[in-house]
Amino acid sequence: MSLLTEPRLDDADLLFETLVEAHRDLDAEASRRLDARIILLLANHIGSVETVREAVLVAREAVKPRKNP
Repeated sequence: MSLLTEPRLDDADLLFETLVEAHRDLDAEASRRLDARIILLLANHIGSVETVREAVLVAREAVKPRKNP
């Protein structure tokens, strides 16, 4: 696995504030579109489908599926 998962951000708090501010005043659908656009821009910047696939797998492992009622 080549995905770097150790903390590397120079200012994690600023990143969090930036993401929260970007979502301010957006409804749920617009917020999902914004997230998708950010993901696509960062994936393009990374430039490796395999690295993005690894990130998806790692992220998915941390999220439990919603149970059907």
